[in-house]
Amino acid sequence: MSSSIQSASTSLKAPDSSQLQLNSQGQLRHFLTTEGLSKALLTDIMDVTESFSSVADKAIKKVPLLRGKTIVNLFFENSTRTRTTFDLAAKRLSADVINLNIATSAATKGESILDTIRNLEAMQADMFVIRHAASGAAHFIASHVAPHVSVINAGDGQHAHPTQAMLDMFTIRQVKKDFSQLKVAIIGDILHSRVARSQIHALKTLGAKEIRVIAPNTLLPSTPSALGVSAYTDLVEGINDVDVVIMLRLQRERMSGALLPSESEYFNCFGLTEKKLAHAKTDVIVMHPGPINRGIEMDAAVADGPHSVILQQVTNGIATRMAIMALTLGQHPSSKAL
Repeated sequence: MSSSIQSASTSLKAPDSSQLQLNSQGQLRHFLTTEGLSKALLTDIMDVTESFSSVADKAIKKVPLLRGKTIVNLFFENSTRTRTTFDLAAKRLSADVINLNIATSAATKGESILDTIRNLEAMQADMFVIRHAASGAAHFIASHVAPHVSVINAGDGQHAHPTQAMLDMFTIRQVKKDFSQLKVAIIGDILHSRVARSQIHALKTLGAKEIRVIAPNTLLPSTPSALGVSAYTDLVEGINDVDVVIMLRLQRERMSGALLPSESEYFNCFGLTEKKLAHAKTDVIVMHPGPINRGIEMDAAVADGPHSVILQQVTNGIATRMAIMALTLGQHPSSKAL
């Protein structure tokens, strides 16, 4: 199963991704990556997210947009925030939700991922939300599903995590309003982070003024300039005068060698403290996709401090995923009653 996905992922380049994601009218059919999508489309996702944000304040936290639709969550990797917010998002759209337990599914008996998909399609599934350790898994599945089925990438290997990127973009827009003057620093395990890649593509498309990546040399990509970012190996220098700081989790499960001398040394050099944060702008916001390793990536005083919008990100994850689910299934709320 993994080998077929891996081989497929190597042949999927950005143009194919864009072509696969959009229907003939240029609207979302799948949501697999932020790369190649237009500013107008990313802005529309954020606008729809805004319209769904008020649903959480209602006595009955539901809208009927996806009533009668069946959404299947297929998580081949562990997850708390992403899986839970997708589950809540689908239910708030009034969809029927199936959370497939991979550990007890037929996949453990040798069933291929495509046979799993075909069987679920035969049960009239309308959407698959996929998280998988293999880069390209969501693209592979999207290229094989029936024409009426949509696929959302909930994280694939080191490749992409587009819904996380979009909830982060929405959170930034809530606080900062305009991307055009923003200096953004992404700090941590850039090399292995699917979140960082998706954030960088989205920030570039939305017109961020400057994007910096900060990490030890062993956790930086070999050619950061190819991503359109500036690379720093000194945290204080890198966060000087920035508007947004995005911390990343150390992806130890994806590291193949001893890329760090120790976690304590990493924290001393790249862990975010209040003293280091003082070099950023006074109204800087601090973000983290989670889960946070306190005392390794940042101090508790920063994670829980006045600049942190980390819990705001979690809250926004529900409305963002509602928006992406609705749009990929052709249900734009602008013409519907919420």
